[in-house]
Amino acid sequence: MIRTTPFHPRLSELNSQQLYTHWQGTLSPLRYSHAPKHEYFAVRNGVGVFDTSPLYKYAVRGPDAERLLSRTLVRDVRTCRPGQAHYTAWCDDRGYVMHDGVVFRHSADEFLLTAGRPALSWFQELGSSLRVELEDVTDAYGMLAVQGPRSRAVLAALAPEAETLGYFDHVPAKVADAAVTLSRTGYTGDLGFELTVAADDAVAVLDAVLDAGRPHSIRPFGEEALMTLRIEAGLPLVDIEWHDARLAFTEADCVTPKELGLGWMLRGVRDGSRRFVGSEAIRRELVDGTSRWATTGIVVDPDDWDRLYRRAGLFPPKSEHPLPYESMLLDDDPQGGHTEIGYCTSFVYSPALQRHIGIARVRPDLAAPGTGLRLELAINHHNTTVRVATTPMPFFEPDRKKS
Repeated sequence: MIRTTPFHPRLSELNSQQLYTHWQGTLSPLRYSHAPKHEYFAVRNGVGVFDTSPLYKYAVRGPDAERLLSRTLVRDVRTCRPGQAHYTAWCDDRGYVMHDGVVFRHSADEFLLTAGRPALSWFQELGSSLRVELEDVTDAYGMLAVQGPRSRAVLAALAPEAETLGYFDHVPAKVADAAVTLSRTGYTGDLGFELTVAADDAVAVLDAVLDAGRPHSIRPFGEEALMTLRIEAGLPLVDIEWHDARLAFTEADCVTPKELGLGWMLRGVRDGSRRFVGSEAIRRELVDGTSRWATTGIVVDPDDWDRLYRRAGLFPPKSEHPLPYESMLLDDDPQGGHTEIGYCTSFVYSPALQRHIGIARVRPDLAAPGTGLRLELAINHHNTTVRVATTPMPFFEPDRKKS
């Protein structure tokens, strides 16, 4: 059965295209209008709303709740105080990433964990001997992302807590007389918030947000706009940047946190002072330097891009639709004997940066910023390469994101 979210009754009225994809069995809009670029610019220049309700949501409660999450999550949840949230991930015994999500700490022994793919049974198995209760509350709540430079102004008109809420903090609030959890989180790399609300109150809260946002030209945005936004933010996506290690056929489709660019989460792993599922394999990787890949951003040489297409008699394309496939990366050997050294997982033209950008996986020795490489592409049914250079991520990170 195809499910809909608590916000669907209202958002479907605003969707002139009625184009949907399935997000884990739930309808999720691809776009609301004929041009996803309009929705993209609503987020970058004003304010947009995105329905994140299909995320799985697990309540973790009990005296051993922190103990369970410390044993399973890559990031040290013990450093997360009540009222804070952490972006995190979890791995299998080999140290390969299975999923990622955000953990919200509400008290000493109460958390909410979100996940893009189902993971409840895995946590239940690991917590079977502990004093902890895990409950799937996915259908009980809607989640609405309010993102963009005007998001704070919109929400502050409804909940004054938004005015001073810190980055990745959360607080209980009221919107349209409904209890909500207001968090300074999102997946766009911009100033943004998310509202978690009981399903029965979802439409009323959405209506209040849309009313408050009308003077700011608020509009809903779908997955097509979100993909460009998240690539600019350098944010990985399951089944694109990596695959669930439990479902991958070979290790070629598996990746460790360090290889995925999440090495900043690994404090206390190298010296063995912190242990969780997969930490010993990750510790050996760090100590022995056996990482196969490094994740980096790449930017295309615009002159080389234009030259290749114009020489073929074509207008150089500048599409904000990400490529739906991986592209090989080659070294920039001046002798012409190019060798495959990695691959680009996400590639798009950034309207804000006016550059072609990508999230790539390369040999660690070629990941230093400014390293010249070549990206394979096909023009007029002929394979060729364009010059690119490695660069740090995120590509787009305005001061307002964390201020």
